[in-house]
Amino acid sequence: MDAADLALVLAVDGSASVTFDEFGLIAGGMADALRDPVVIKGLIGGPAKASYCCLLLWSGTGAHDVLTNWTRIASPADARTFADDVDNMPRTVRPGETAIGEALLASLTLLANVPAKPKRSVVDVIGDGRSNQGIPPGPIRDRMAAADITINGLCILHEEPDLLQSYTREVIGGPGSFAVICKDYADFASAMRQKLVRETNAPIV
Repeated sequence: MDAADLALVLAVDGSASVTFDEFGLIAGGMADALRDPVVIKGLIGGPAKASYCCLLLWSGTGAHDVLTNWTRIASPADARTFADDVDNMPRTVRPGETAIGEALLASLTLLANVPAKPKRSVVDVIGDGRSNQGIPPGPIRDRMAAADITINGLCILHEEPDLLQSYTREVIGGPGSFAVICKDYADFASAMRQKLVRETNAPIV
């Protein structure tokens, strides 16, 4: 099995609280961040010179879809191709409730099937609301953290100003975990870039 510096799951909220226009801002902001030279350098600049990324869309119970499966990123061209997939991601799940626990379980399944052995495994949970359906995220987070999987958060605060506290309590965990916030979708692209720069350039131990 090949080695990889990072296996990164981008787990995107497609629930009813995200409007059509807001979903477009998420897709575009994520794609722009993935095209950033500092992010690309982080993805391909480690000892293995490669990372794997995938894109998961989720909403309520039983509603999640792997939009782009594990993609090897070993060059700037690979990163731009993956960014294009993110930019054009379809909204394939019904816009239901917010089942973060199920999104974490789906991410755990994905990480069990990475085509390479990663030095680090990271799940990005990107959303604008606390979990309100399905299994609680806290126990799944704890299980993943115990397996040295990092769960980070990007909290969009336009509807729930205290969302960071909820993510800190129930969602983020594992080695070096953190969450960033943006007050509204207009600030999303900047927050996503900040988050990916920090994740992709983290030290490999």
